[in-house]
Amino acid sequence: MITPPMTIAEALRWATLQLMNSESAKLDAEVLLAHIVERDRTYLFTWSDRLLELTDQERFVALVHQRQQGIPVAHLVGQREFWSLPLAVNESTLIPRPDTEVLVEHALRLPLPAESAVLDLGTGTGAIALALKSSRPEWQVLAVDKMAEAVALAKQNATTLNLAVEIKQSDWFAVLAPHQKFDLIVSNPPYIDASDPHLELGDVRFEPKTALVAANQGLSDIETIILGATSYLRAPGWLLIEHGWTQGAAVRDLMQKAQFNAVTSIRDYANLERVTVGQWSNANGQ
Repeated sequence: MITPPMTIAEALRWATLQLMNSESAKLDAEVLLAHIVERDRTYLFTWSDRLLELTDQERFVALVHQRQQGIPVAHLVGQREFWSLPLAVNESTLIPRPDTEVLVEHALRLPLPAESAVLDLGTGTGAIALALKSSRPEWQVLAVDKMAEAVALAKQNATTLNLAVEIKQSDWFAVLAPHQKFDLIVSNPPYIDASDPHLELGDVRFEPKTALVAANQGLSDIETIILGATSYLRAPGWLLIEHGWTQGAAVRDLMQKAQFNAVTSIRDYANLERVTVGQWSNANGQ
């Protein structure tokens, strides 16, 4: 236990030692303390000799102890940045990951119409849909999620960020009208096999299994999306799906069997296959 008074620098050193079992101990400490003092992390270094208020110090100690128990930093502060957007997060959805920005980056590079219609399936916090809308304001973006709590959270984020994304509750394509067509469909669906040991590690332990786990070795929801997308893509439209790093070949095979063209997998920042893309140019897509 630390005793007052402590400077910002002393509190950060103490917290980093307490969180040594975390791969990001120093960053965790900085994010938690910045949250407590309601400043950005730069402030912590600019004013490192500032004494903490006793109440702030007590709250910081409490958060550090919760982090020691494995609770994700994003849940402790109620926020995670994605695509430079501050997104509210909670236990009802996945915490946005940096690797998902690979999907956003590639979507923005595709040869799409200026006023494209875009569908984000399983939006969660709204991360992908809001990132795309922030970069392409002229796009018409619809985001759906099966869980009512996720829909409410995504709507909250859209309102906070003043981004005009339409958000609906839907089990994948269920809410769509038969005639609706999109130039781009994106998704970060559940893709982890129920027996995967990673489900018991790190932040994943505190995230909803419904947003993580899929049957058929993690591929069942991906297959549902690929087959369904053929009815809702306007030719020549594009489908981008995030998946596990070992699933690239399987996802490419599923897309090719569904008659997608230009199928390829994109590597993430760790050089692992993370997103697979295909173009729908079949006559059925007209």
